[in-house]
Amino acid sequence: MAIQAETPAPREHEPPVEACRAQLALILDSADFDATSRERRFLSHVVEEALSGRGDRIKAYSIAVEVFGRGEAFDPQTDPIVRIEAGHLRRALERYYLTAGHTDPILITIPKGGYVPIFSLRSPASLAQPQVPIVSRSITHSPVGRIAFLLPAVLAAILAAGASVLAWSWVTVRSSAPETPRVLVEPFEDLTGTAAAAAIASGLKQEIVSQLSKFKDIVVMESAPNDGDASTSPPRFVLAGSVSLSVDTFLLRVRLINRPDGSVLWADSYNGRMKVADLVGAQADIARNVSTSLAQTYGVIFQADANLHVDNPPEDWAAYSCTLSFYAYRVELSPDTRASVRACLEKAVRRFPNYATAWGLLSLVYIDDYRFEFPTDATSSAAVLERALAAARQAVEVDPLNLRGLQGEMLALYFSKEINLALGVGKRGLAINPNDTEFMGEYGQRLAVSGNWHDGCALITEARQKNPRSLGYYEVDLALCSYFSGDYSQAVMWIKKSPVRSNPIYHIVAAAVLSEGGYKIEADRERDWLEQNQPAWTKNMRHVVAMRLARSQDVEIFVRSLRKAGFNVAD
Repeated sequence: MAIQAETPAPREHEPPVEACRAQLALILDSADFDATSRERRFLSHVVEEALSGRGDRIKAYSIAVEVFGRGEAFDPQTDPIVRIEAGHLRRALERYYLTAGHTDPILITIPKGGYVPIFSLRSPASLAQPQVPIVSRSITHSPVGRIAFLLPAVLAAILAAGASVLAWSWVTVRSSAPETPRVLVEPFEDLTGTAAAAAIASGLKQEIVSQLSKFKDIVVMESAPNDGDASTSPPRFVLAGSVSLSVDTFLLRVRLINRPDGSVLWADSYNGRMKVADLVGAQADIARNVSTSLAQTYGVIFQADANLHVDNPPEDWAAYSCTLSFYAYRVELSPDTRASVRACLEKAVRRFPNYATAWGLLSLVYIDDYRFEFPTDATSSAAVLERALAAARQAVEVDPLNLRGLQGEMLALYFSKEINLALGVGKRGLAINPNDTEFMGEYGQRLAVSGNWHDGCALITEARQKNPRSLGYYEVDLALCSYFSGDYSQAVMWIKKSPVRSNPIYHIVAAAVLSEGGYKIEADRERDWLEQNQPAWTKNMRHVVAMRLARSQDVEIFVRSLRKAGFNVAD
């Protein structure tokens, strides 16, 4: 007969068992405990096991099988899901104890290196101490400072050499991490020669450095490395400028120089008023414009790399080309290209496990696998989303400020129907870098399709205006925005502007929009395309729509338009 384990008595300085259970309930009931339902089950499981005297049973395998529903063939050596979820759970507990739980008398923590929770009484002295912001603590213990916010610099290797670049040899890698584009921001020249001009020039430079540094695709430098310093690559780009004053205005002329050949890649000029009330705001606006033009995903630096041809690229650049191949893929959204990019990114993160951006982009590829391929069954769909969420959270574990990781986390949570958590991640990401148009547009889309059409569509519009290169999905999103506002003529205008005709979502939106706009022949053409190219979608159209629109009333409105376009959509 099995002997039931007795509830262990608390050791000295440990809180009573029932008090620990009460603390667990307090955490789980708190709106400030930012965790998914699965992570909540994770926490409940390990706490109950530990309090019941079964702490020695708390292993990655038992958690995967008993909490995550994985089969008995689960191998923690090849599947990192438990380790990644544990990392996110640790951060959720940290955030809770720094916010709603900052005066709770009992601390529940899960130390790194294992999954057995520790229960401790918070000392009166610690209750009186000021709380440390969670972001600062995360940065302190992450390798962000060492790897300088890793992100690639060689899109040209992918775009110029094509698919063959993805097959570069990975036998040896000379560096421990991929290179990152480096931008040296030189002091801006004072053309007026006055103290006021010098102060404005210095202020503009510092503000631009601050805004550029929010983009993790580049490393911003204020001084060039010493010639003998082999540990730091010289900057490939130099940002230089000059400031001159008139009676009540200043003028900044700024240019980005390709350092190897001295060519000017980009130049612009900005002016602002010198009144104290206007000066600070003008400097901030100029810095935002400069940083957005240069450093966003499809900005000037991206275009420079896209036009760069690299002969016999070294092996340690292969990971760069993998991440940059993702951006080339996003322009066309080709399923064949997606498969190549996925395989290359998977190889990149195996070679460079601390490469946050590669993890984030891999998560986005998994998301595209989910949303552009009709799921064969609920189990396989859940597995794809789990992989996406795990990859995203690995990116955030490495670099809490990595927007591609947060973007993947937001999307994985949204498609898992964790809408509020997804929007919370989006809000946090936009606060980290409000100039990243890629993230802004995606967050705006999540807001819109979750029902907040006003705010979401405003963000999509802003992202399109700030992005120097329209990728087509902005226009599809804006067509959907106009459609749900009842402006069908505007919706038709936007959908006809979109060049992304290989994306099946384009054809679904076009069919609904054109049918409501009175363009029957064009709507029939879109239906025919979907029936020929996406037959599984046409047979399960309600499911396809409900995957994307969070509110049932929005789903019904859109389904009515699809029926008007000739689709047989089940009730």
